[in-house]
Amino acid sequence: MGDDWRGSVALVLASSTGGVGQHVASLARGLTAADCDVLVCGPGATDELFGFAAAGATFVPVEIPASPGPQDAGAIRQLRGALAAGRPDVVHAHGFRAGFVAQLARAGAPLVVTWHNAVLDRKGLRGQAATLVERVVARSATVTLGASDDLVQRAASLGARNARVGAVAAPTLPVPRRTRSAVRAEFRLPAGTPLILSVGRLHPQKRYDLLVEASARWRSLDPAPMVVVAGSGPSYMALAQQASRLHAPFHLLGRRNDVSDLLLGADLAVITSAWEARQLFAQEALESGVPLITTAVGGLPGLVGDAAVLIPPGDVDALDDAVRAMLADPRMRADYAARGPEQAATWPREADTVADVLRAYAEATGR
Repeated sequence: MGDDWRGSVALVLASSTGGVGQHVASLARGLTAADCDVLVCGPGATDELFGFAAAGATFVPVEIPASPGPQDAGAIRQLRGALAAGRPDVVHAHGFRAGFVAQLARAGAPLVVTWHNAVLDRKGLRGQAATLVERVVARSATVTLGASDDLVQRAASLGARNARVGAVAAPTLPVPRRTRSAVRAEFRLPAGTPLILSVGRLHPQKRYDLLVEASARWRSLDPAPMVVVAGSGPSYMALAQQASRLHAPFHLLGRRNDVSDLLLGADLAVITSAWEARQLFAQEALESGVPLITTAVGGLPGLVGDAAVLIPPGDVDALDDAVRAMLADPRMRADYAARGPEQAATWPREADTVADVLRAYAEATGR
């Protein structure tokens, strides 16, 4: 069994604004409720965003940035001090960056690492360094949990001793605070104009450049849909410039805390990513009953099943065709809207995730 394990846990994460932080917050709540002592170590901004301390955990700021650099030495010192003071029975790191820093900072406590993301660029010195970090993290962990099958296979190929898929709880969206008409009024949408929504970090991995290019094509539709993307990140200026150059009906909303409202106002959800594990927005869209078109990459096909339209990555023509077909067929939209919540009902919940990590902690500690 192992899900009756009780003890002290240090959850470690690097900079996050999305799914990883949500997952750690869910674990902090669940483990605290299961009578575990929980310490969360990560950048101060993550506690402000995800509320680890409010969930009952002890939070110690450790500034682990998203990319490696000289500042890692300071992060290792900070984490080493936090772990020495907290003396956890097990250290559970989330992602390569946190796993790498935790491996160098821990003093004897067994290490569990959850792999949430893949390394997509393996070229040059940067790619070689990333592969080295992957290998160190894989071989140093007592137990490795992967958010998708391909991550587990990658960890095992690099020498992970005990690697398996880990349960990741589906998000629970708050009840919308506005009506559909109020959300659409924000964007001054005429009646009958489709609203296409995507949510995620503005990063090259998300391939929002394809969505900009496709949205420029949709100007020929009558009525032409409006495309909005909620999120922040390093690709903001490049995407804004591309949309301006192509005269695309594409709008960047910045980071939003009203995704459930935006989904209520949306007619279609789109994901164009080059890779994802258990993409947060895919889950939010299906739970909300919004028809979804997504790339068939990473863990997405297994996550969505037959409840979404799958397209090849990097293919703007496939994206264009899929959106046109969905917008032209109300019955298809209604069918996929009904499939979403049915698929969402099959996903693990917070209690399942907590039970799964407790078993991992039992394996790691030998008790």
